[in-house]
Amino acid sequence: MSKSKKILLSIVAILTVGFLVPERITIPVVGASRNDWNQESFWFEPWGSSGVHKGIDIFGKMGTGVVSTTDGIVLYAGQVAKGGNVVVVLGPKWRVHYFAHLDAINTSMLSLVGSGELIGTVGDSGNSKGKPPHLHYSIVRLIPVPWAMDGATQGYKKAVFIDPNRYLGG
Repeated sequence: MSKSKKILLSIVAILTVGFLVPERITIPVVGASRNDWNQESFWFEPWGSSGVHKGIDIFGKMGTGVVSTTDGIVLYAGQVAKGGNVVVVLGPKWRVHYFAHLDAINTSMLSLVGSGELIGTVGDSGNSKGKPPHLHYSIVRLIPVPWAMDGATQGYKKAVFIDPNRYLGG
């Protein structure tokens, strides 16, 4: 077998394993229920400079624990302009889980995290400064699904953004 075939088969095997790993789903704010976020906020517009809201905001008291929604590896733990203190976790099914506006970060880059493991605390960092403390939670597919696109504003981005309500059973 040629070297290029071996590489291709290895890539296919890695991608396949990523889709076969089961997801263990947890609501990311400790003690929160589906009543702690607006089920209609995903893809709500107008939403500031981003146009539409590509996630959900789960409200809680400042400093409440934020846990990983699934098993995965932390790709980033740090600061970004709009999100403030953020954690980005790569989980099963090649989905990236984005946790923003944290008050504190309790994990580090390349750490393995389990579903329900503490990764930070609810806050108001980034562009949510001065607003009620909450966690902005988004899910992004690394492998787009064109059939999810629709005619909404920026609807083509739904090929990669997943509605967290469906993911969390809302």
